[in-house]
Amino acid sequence: MAASVGTLKPHAVCIPFPAQGHINPMLKLAKLLHNNGFHITFVNTVYNHHRLLKSRGPDSLTGLPSFRFETIPDGLPPPSEDDADATQDIPSLCESTTNTCLAPFRDLLAKLNDTASSEVPPVSCVVSDGVMSFTADAAEELGIPEVLFWTTSACGFYAYTQYEYVFRKGYAPLADTSCFTNGYLETVIEGIPSMEGIRMKDMPSFVRTTNEDDFMIQFIFAETKRAKRASAIVLNTFEELERDTIDALSSILPPIYPIGPLNLIENLVIEDVGLKELGSNLWKEDQECLEWLDMREPNSVVYVNFGSITVMTPDQLNEFAWGLANSKQPFLWVIRPNLVSGEKVVLPRGFLEETKERGMLANWCPQEKVLSHSLRSRKHKRKIAEILEKQSLQ
Repeated sequence: MAASVGTLKPHAVCIPFPAQGHINPMLKLAKLLHNNGFHITFVNTVYNHHRLLKSRGPDSLTGLPSFRFETIPDGLPPPSEDDADATQDIPSLCESTTNTCLAPFRDLLAKLNDTASSEVPPVSCVVSDGVMSFTADAAEELGIPEVLFWTTSACGFYAYTQYEYVFRKGYAPLADTSCFTNGYLETVIEGIPSMEGIRMKDMPSFVRTTNEDDFMIQFIFAETKRAKRASAIVLNTFEELERDTIDALSSILPPIYPIGPLNLIENLVIEDVGLKELGSNLWKEDQECLEWLDMREPNSVVYVNFGSITVMTPDQLNEFAWGLANSKQPFLWVIRPNLVSGEKVVLPRGFLEETKERGMLANWCPQEKVLSHSLRSRKHKRKIAEILEKQSLQ
């Protein structure tokens, strides 16, 4: 028998921007909503969905009947074979999602509603990444609320909302490229409430351009303006950390809800094993690095990870490698396959020999586990085991 409308779960459609640093927190938010009784449809791009299945296994996204995954195309050409496991170009993604993703997203919402049942209730809200706000048009057509999730800090988001002011007051665009080196970036921007003393160098980097018509500038203008249409905005922060900035945002935007830190809340709240095991890493995680950390002394390891987007030149890679070698410190260095722009990663000759007793290299890692790792040595763990065994014998 079909459930009555009154007993249907609320159904949130969650759609992150298609990059690793946005997918991770959106999945955590979706898990917490599911833990509080929501049916979840999580929307990845086709490209990232395939990467997720490749990294985590073909059955990794099918465990929970009320937490489902759907896809929409990102509008970009298929990647080359060399780039088949790399983060796509961010400006290209921003332009393509803005211009091409509304129609397939609207069609997905229509399909979900047309096939609604007691198992998959009709869509009741959209939870969209803050820079995927084209989704507001689809939500308004359905007459349902849309919540925007900005994955930056409150301070970072507020800085984006002030870009128009920075340009209007003439701080940007930069006069020419000499501004990067002649001290201009030390200029204090006057007149931004709750950001007294902020300098050009402190603002999110897109503002440091010589071209006001740069696509990313116009994109940020549009996304922060469209944020005013949301029913609410949630941020992965907490009030005690950024109270002044949250108050400033609340004075110019819809209700602001600081709901973080999501990683800690997820670990404290979620008990369902199937829900816990849902992961979002687009590269296969190297678990051996955790075993390697077990063998290190507490607080002795330098952890190096340039994230999912940053690229460097071969010369920069060599310089950084020898910096680690010359530090004489144990280190865990994550070197994803596309870290060097346009080339394969080749470490300098002699580096591995120099660091073989104290260095660990990984293509990708379970970063939260690394950052929360106790770093106890195996000797210390064995000592604890011996104590526990003696207690059990007494």
